Amino acid sequence: MTFEPGSRYAELETATRVVTDADGNDRVLRYQRRRIIPPQDDLPTLAEHRIADGERLDVITARYAGDPTLFWRLCDANAVLRPEELEIVDRIIRIALARG
Repeated sequence: MTFEPGSRYAELETATRVVTDADGNDRVLRYQRRRIIPPQDDLPTLAEHRIADGERLDVITARYAGDPTLFWRLCDANAVLRPEELEIVDRIIRIALARG
């Protein structure tokens, strides 16, 4: 599987596993290794942003990171998996320096 270069999954290793199907034939399964949210404690906070009613994470990401598709970096910085967890009115989210 190929991911876009800016994707949070782009750097993940592709793993394989051989399984035997019901007919006794071996099948090779390919999959991406699981992604763990990396620790962000060592990254400086560049800003904090309070979510306003109707704000979208892609727009916020475009403002701070210059690319709306990098929303996952805000998710990582705030230790959440799903972007909608950050789109709660009055929630203050951390904008951190991205890992190199």
